Amino acid sequence: MLEKTINIDLIQRAWELASYYHKDQVYAGPEEGQQIPYLTHLGAVAFEVQQAVSHRPELDAQLALLCAILHDTLEDTAFMPTELEALFGPPVLAGVQALTKNEALPDKRTQMLDSLDRILKEVPEVAMVKMADRICNLAPPPFYWNESKAVAYREEAALILDRLGAADAYLASRLAAKIQAYPGS
Repeated sequence: MLEKTINIDLIQRAWELASYYHKDQVYAGPEEGQQIPYLTHLGAVAFEVQQAVSHRPELDAQLALLCAILHDTLEDTAFMPTELEALFGPPVLAGVQALTKNEALPDKRTQMLDSLDRILKEVPEVAMVKMADRICNLAPPPFYWNESKAVAYREEAALILDRLGAADAYLASRLAAKIQAYPGS
């Protein structure tokens, strides 16, 4: 099978935009006072996706990487859908929109279920980004989380695995292992 080429300039443009839009964002680490630049998360998700698509040349690695890098821009920044589409095209916009929770819905579980339903209507690369995102988020929890928060997060990860696991066996295996090792297991 012919391997699809990646436009590295487009990937770097996405990274530059993500870096700009997430520049002031940080998240708490497992130790009190630890603040980690949000860009660390985006890189980790992109690394997970890159590893997964390297095993499957039939997939659109460029689409997967762009969605990985940009997956939180619509949810967490002022980056506009029209800009995203103009710069990266309709498939990337559709993927990122599916990965974006609809905060108008009443609660986090409903938002997650809605997003998973929309992800399942997209190409497998989008589901792979969501699994990679949760793999990375199953690092040691922030220092201020209590056990019930960690258990709920692990249970949500199990829901993601159940709904999206068929999209990629490699990432499904990684996610299952992370869930098993996560606090509250």
